[in-house]
Amino acid sequence: MFEQLSELVNQFGNDAVVNNNAVPNEHNQAVLSEANSSIMDGLKGMVANGNVSDLVGLFQGNTAIDSSNPVVQQLTQKFSGNLGQKFGLSNEASSGVAASLIPKVLGSLIGNAKDPNHKGFEVSDIINAISNGQGNSGLMDAISNYGGQLGLDQNGDGKVGMDDAIAAVSNKSGGLGGMLGKLFGK
Repeated sequence: MFEQLSELVNQFGNDAVVNNNAVPNEHNQAVLSEANSSIMDGLKGMVANGNVSDLVGLFQGNTAIDSSNPVVQQLTQKFSGNLGQKFGLSNEASSGVAASLIPKVLGSLIGNAKDPNHKGFEVSDIINAISNGQGNSGLMDAISNYGGQLGLDQNGDGKVGMDDAIAAVSNKSGGLGGMLGKLFGK
C-alpha cells in the first residue's frame, strides 16, 4: 500500500509541488515525502480516534473526494500545517499545495482499490495498512457493518467473516483457497 501511495503522490505531485514556484526546488522531494506521511498518519489517526464513519463513507464513495469531504479536510489541514512548520511555506502556499494534492491522491487511491481491473491492490489493503494490521475494533465493527458495500463480502451472505477471507484467497490463487476451505471445513 505504501508503494502505491508513493506512486500516486509522485504522479500528482508534479503539478502541485515540482512545478509550483511557491515550493523551493530543494524541498520538492521532502514535501512529497511529507505528503505520504501526512496521508498515512492522518488516516491512522482517524482510525485510532474512532472516526471510522467518515472513512467508511470515503471507501463507499458516498461522499465526493473534494474539499467538502471531512476526510479530505482533515488530511489537507494536517498536511498544510506540516508544510508551514517544516518547510516555512506561507499559509497560502501550504494550503494551495495540500488542496491540490490530497483530493487527487485519495480519489485515485480509493478508485484503484475499488477497481476490479486494478490487480494487486484492494480496499482491504488500505484497511490493513491504516489499522496497522491490528484489526482495530472500531474499524472492524465498521467493516462488519459496511463490508458488503465495501466489496469485502465475497460470498454474498451479508456478513464479513472467515468465509469471505477464504473466498477472496480462492479468487486470487485458486488452489490455496480450496486448501484453506478443506482445512476450515468450508
